Amino acid sequence: MGGRHRTDDLDGGYNPYHEPAGRRRASRGKVLVPLAGAVALAVLLGVAAYVIVSRDRTCGQGGVAKVALNVVASPDIEPAISKIAAAYNSAATPQGDACVAVAVKSGDSASVTNAIAGSGATSGKFDADLWIPDSSLWVSKLRASRKGAGLSEPSGSAARSPVVLAAPKSVVEKLRGAFGEPSWSGLMSAANAATPDGIGRNIRVLPLDPMVNAAGLSAILAGASVLKGSGTGEEQLVGVLRQLSESAVSTPANMFATMTKQSSRAPIGIVSEQGVWAFNDKTEPGTIVALYPAEGTISLDYPIVITAKEQAAREAAKKFATALTGADAMKIVRDHGFRTPDGKGGAAISRENGLDPATPRAIKMPEAAQVTRLSQAWSRLKLGGRLLALLDVSGTMALPAVGAPGDRMRLIAQTAIEGLKLFPDKTEAGTWVFSTNLNGQGVDHRETVPVGPIGQKINGVPRRDVITRSLSRLRAKATGDTGLNDTLAAAYDKMKAEYEADKINTILVFTDGVGNDDPEGGISNSEILKKLRDEFDRTQPISVIIVALGADDAAGRRQMQAIAQATQGQAFFPRNALEIRKVFLEGISRRLCAPNCGGQ
Repeated sequence: MGGRHRTDDLDGGYNPYHEPAGRRRASRGKVLVPLAGAVALAVLLGVAAYVIVSRDRTCGQGGVAKVALNVVASPDIEPAISKIAAAYNSAATPQGDACVAVAVKSGDSASVTNAIAGSGATSGKFDADLWIPDSSLWVSKLRASRKGAGLSEPSGSAARSPVVLAAPKSVVEKLRGAFGEPSWSGLMSAANAATPDGIGRNIRVLPLDPMVNAAGLSAILAGASVLKGSGTGEEQLVGVLRQLSESAVSTPANMFATMTKQSSRAPIGIVSEQGVWAFNDKTEPGTIVALYPAEGTISLDYPIVITAKEQAAREAAKKFATALTGADAMKIVRDHGFRTPDGKGGAAISRENGLDPATPRAIKMPEAAQVTRLSQAWSRLKLGGRLLALLDVSGTMALPAVGAPGDRMRLIAQTAIEGLKLFPDKTEAGTWVFSTNLNGQGVDHRETVPVGPIGQKINGVPRRDVITRSLSRLRAKATGDTGLNDTLAAAYDKMKAEYEADKINTILVFTDGVGNDDPEGGISNSEILKKLRDEFDRTQPISVIIVALGADDAAGRRQMQAIAQATQGQAFFPRNALEIRKVFLEGISRRLCAPNCGGQ
């Protein structure tokens, strides 16, 4: 019990008045008035005692049983939920002969999801009775898993916050000049790795990592929906995902901090509307401006999920869930920068604070299969790459290129240089050149740049630049033949010996499509195919991808296709430089299916 309250010894009950000894008793008729007054006083005091004692008998004290209700809420909405819970507790909400005591704590939605599913990074065991993540996307992900299949459907929504583009007020006009009206299509163009010379030169896209942040996942889903609606090919989505995976940040705080750094490119982020409000609320109104995509957006919907197993806790959770959607709760939610589930905001959502009070157009929430597919795509594209490029410098490379000025050697060098631009700095890459007898009699290849991170420096120069310079100096060996098979065998042995399980391990061959042409013998076509088929390990796949420019020789094409198929790789036969980027994006997109892609 709290502090002790006294009203004329109420704790001991009402004591009737006793007349002192020797005092003369009044007549029967005259005693009625004072007695009536005493009775009235007793009734009043009794009522007061009941009110005070009842108010003082908090949950778990004074004989009142307590039903503890533990709630875990997404960190952004936890302050609002805690305030709602405090008001709920102070009302001493009854449940039969007991009362409900709600305790709220913050829990990262991705971490809670992993804890329930028993996979991924988590901060601990989940043991709450009611869960409010920031998005139903987490619920869908869980319900598709083995351990989360029995999770209850949400019993309502606590709030809503649309996913928006966000930028410092100082660069908004520059952004509008770059791609006009804010849109997902404009953002996708700015973030496409396949168009490094496009508007991405002037814009720096800062997405939230979709594996740990629902706003980031929602943005990718919205962007993918827009791209699909426009008829864009899969390779463009892959280009966008590849680029975004390199610039993704883990939290809104990190995103806003990155925005403040000086850069030649205008920053634009992806975050929830409430995230913009929360940042401006701590700094200065309107510092960051929310930009609402013209095509519409997906909103965080803060589902109320009852997870209690015991009946008493489940009943308590249902009552609190009802309170969470009441008028008083909705006011608190709006005061914290959220919208109500119907999309309406309060005074916090104002133009003065960089936000638009109008309810934004909605994009339909994707189905669970689409969410899973894009999540898996992101995870695979985030994997590092380990790449050994083999470049043909045989005599036929001096022949004229098809559909491009110069010889085949020049075109193949341009192909490799263009492709190199699409790979992030953490990619490990190296190059060999091959012909015949390049490194002594019978050795058909020579290492030009050793394999290593392309962002790493070699003698003070980034490996990326070293490779580019090496490629630009390539010249065909006029008298050289094409020792492809011997070179490929040596490259496969090297990559097997140095296999790295956390990376996509690939051998990339640039040639002109003639295939193996080694008058001195070496490994035959049938022998190289047997070696690759016998040694290919699906648990440690090393795929061979071949880019053959202007390949007109039918037998050579068949052999290269067979080599690629033996390692679940792929052979490409582009005709000119215009097809180069598409080839590389298709190659990168193979991460989404490797090692089960099949050859071509």
